[in-house]
Amino acid sequence: MLLVPLYKLQLLASLSINTKAPLFRYFHFPKREMDLSKEEEHANLGSTAAVNGGSTKINGKHLDEVVLDAKNQSPVNGGIDEELSNGNSESSDDDERYAPVNFSNSVDVDGNSNVSYNGSDTSADLEFGKIAIEEREDRVDDEPSEMDVAGENTARDLNIDGDVERMIRPHSMLPKPEAPPGVTCSPPEECPPIHRSLSSPEKTTAAAVDMPSIGKFIREKSNSFSAAIARRLSSLKENDDDLKPFAEPDLKPNVTEFNLSGLKVIVKLKNGSENGEVELKGRISFFSRSNCRDCSAVRSFFRGRGLKFVEINIDVYPTREKELVERTGSSSVPQIFFNEKLFGGLVVLNSMRNSGLLEQKLKEMLGRKCPDDAPVPPVYGFDDPEEEERTDEMVRIVRVLRQRLPIQDRLMKIKIVKNCFAGAELVEVVVQHLDCGRKKAVEIGKQLAEKHFIHHVFGNNEFEDGNHFYRFLEHEPFIPRCFNFRGSPNDGEPKPASIVSHRLAKIMSAVLESYASEDRHHLDYVGISNSEEFRRYINLLQDLHRVDITALSADEKLVFFLNLYNAMVIHAVIRVGHPGGVIDRRYFFSDFQYLVGGHPYSLTTIQNGILRSNRRPPYSLSKSFGAEDKRLELAFSKVNPLIHFGLCNGTKSSPIVRFFTPKGVESELRYATREFFQRDGMEVDLAKRTVYLTRIMKWFNMDFGQDKEMLKWILNYLDATKAGLLTHLLGDGGPINIAYQNYDWSVNS
Repeated sequence: MLLVPLYKLQLLASLSINTKAPLFRYFHFPKREMDLSKEEEHANLGSTAAVNGGSTKINGKHLDEVVLDAKNQSPVNGGIDEELSNGNSESSDDDERYAPVNFSNSVDVDGNSNVSYNGSDTSADLEFGKIAIEEREDRVDDEPSEMDVAGENTARDLNIDGDVERMIRPHSMLPKPEAPPGVTCSPPEECPPIHRSLSSPEKTTAAAVDMPSIGKFIREKSNSFSAAIARRLSSLKENDDDLKPFAEPDLKPNVTEFNLSGLKVIVKLKNGSENGEVELKGRISFFSRSNCRDCSAVRSFFRGRGLKFVEINIDVYPTREKELVERTGSSSVPQIFFNEKLFGGLVVLNSMRNSGLLEQKLKEMLGRKCPDDAPVPPVYGFDDPEEEERTDEMVRIVRVLRQRLPIQDRLMKIKIVKNCFAGAELVEVVVQHLDCGRKKAVEIGKQLAEKHFIHHVFGNNEFEDGNHFYRFLEHEPFIPRCFNFRGSPNDGEPKPASIVSHRLAKIMSAVLESYASEDRHHLDYVGISNSEEFRRYINLLQDLHRVDITALSADEKLVFFLNLYNAMVIHAVIRVGHPGGVIDRRYFFSDFQYLVGGHPYSLTTIQNGILRSNRRPPYSLSKSFGAEDKRLELAFSKVNPLIHFGLCNGTKSSPIVRFFTPKGVESELRYATREFFQRDGMEVDLAKRTVYLTRIMKWFNMDFGQDKEMLKWILNYLDATKAGLLTHLLGDGGPINIAYQNYDWSVNS
């Protein structure tokens, strides 16, 4: 370690400041005279030298006297700076001021040094005092300093007068010089060194760029930024009460939000409800039914107050009706439960709310955890235990036929018919299995065809003995496009179509009540797809495979197909997505099918084939059903124009989705039509004598009649304002222009 008397270091520092030159410029040692064996030691210790005593002299004066003279003289015109400027009289003031003092050193072991300023003959004997170098076995700092790590910063070679000299900078432990006046440093703790250009009288050499200093600068800035963030976070942690000014006004009371540069923190309080009240630990449950006004009022009240509740719809979960009767003594709904205690129905809820006692009642009954004897919430994926399903009496024969009949591709009428068998082959198997005559076997074959176990490959006849080809229902070519078919048909006894239709409407109404907006204009398709109600709807679709639709009355058949269409649209949006273009619409409306009564039905066939009496779809040249199609028997003989406002195709411009009942289907359709036209389905511009109608009436203008007939028909479903304007246009005898609104095909989600 290099030990230098403190007073000499102070003198050297003051000399460096007054001469505007850094301290290390006074330490120059010839490379050729250095002991190469000590080079590693010099690199570790910084700028060191071994000098055996002596006193430092400059121009015959001791170092102390030179320093005193330098203090008394002007820093620009006198003292050492004046002598330094003798060798370069043509340089500018800045060059004279910052010209380096080059010592042509020759240091001997006795400590005497000859120093020449800027190449002049002036020499000085630098006689240093005692400088003892002691090697310590235990080093204080095991890691080298930054200047020691970078080799180019530890020593710099200079070529002056043909001699190669090395400039060794002082040790990092030595005091660093202060910055000249006018130069400021951004970090107050440490001032970066000022790099001045090196020059000589004969040859000027530019100083190399110190690249490690750039990396050091970047590290210092990043450390300062990290420290600022850490200090800010610590201050926020200490002062939790000061977070309120940072909270945004539109946030809920139990959420505090504050923003920092590049950081966003959200704090949620653990205790308390949304309104800052006492947290309700219990559970609110209520029993309901689909399409119940009182149940809808209770549901809307709880949603408006932000209270979580469990709804048990006994139309969706029929077995829970028995539990309702046991708990309340009646099957009437709604019935509200706070934990295991019965609260009452809508009348009790309104009376408690009007008297102001509802909040206190909620705290009393829901302030504790819900016990086990409270109504259990419905669980996803578990079906109710139902009565044992009756098996069709023909199933045993069908199973034998599936095993014994040779199913293969055959040639018929110059066409290859796949997966079929001959009628004679079926008769032979039945005769062998039942040990009966062929006539009885033919009767059994007709029963199988009537119940849709087997079909003729072309649908020409029911069943005949001979070389006529038939196939099982599961082998029909349209089966892959039927989304209610799960690998095998439903072989159980077909349920009455009226019961299947009623249950389908109840389940889908419950879906809308839970996952649709209040106005039914928007549906949560993701929530529907994950709901227990929709899972049960998918299971219910199996009952449609062989259902007998011909047994339905006219109103029941109308409700059946209206509700089936709206339910299929929801299912299609979930399974295949809503169509984005014209080509996708064809797949959506034509290729998404259900197996109903042994035949495939798409959205197009239901709307145009059944409900519109087998009329051509818009922009199509062919009808949905051919002349020999069995489904043509189900088509209505007369078109009811109101059906267009009861069908929802999943778009924003279509009528809202709803499900109908057989008893009030006509009044419900009229209400749906009136609501559609009063909303935005029709506009009147009296100045332009123009009526703007929905594009639905353009696509299906055949169902509404000519222009004036269509306008007169619309008058029955308009409000007073629009009806008055339209009546004025129709009564004055002038021309009326009819324009059609743009149709929004985006999904109603």
